[in-house]
Amino acid sequence: QVQLVESGGGSVQAGGSLRLSCAASGRTFTTYGMGWFRQAPGKEREFVAAIRRSGTYYADSVKDRFTISRDNIKNTAYLQMDSLKPEDTAVYYCAAAFDYSPSDYLYWGQGTQVTVSS
Repeated sequence: QVQLVESGGGSVQAGGSLRLSCAASGRTFTTYGMGWFRQAPGKEREFVAAIRRSGTYYADSVKDRFTISRDNIKNTAYLQMDSLKPEDTAVYYCAAAFDYSPSDYLYWGQGTQVTVSS
């Protein structure tokens, strides 16, 4: 089992940057693909980005502004968010899926709030 803890959320003005971190417990971090999702008030949770052995993947809405990465020594995944927009305001969640079943996210963090003001 994997426990995920997000951090790094906060409030920022439009055009600013934030870096989210997702610390994972356990010694099998490298067997998981990692994803970031977000949920805005009154909206469905949506995919933001993922990092797997096959590469990195982004939602069209964040492509060229967000960068997902991971440090397998620190058991941590990151989401660097640049050029933030008010519509990026949401609770951001990280999740883990076995790399052989990349759409089946088994473990989720508690979420971290990101608020972007205009």
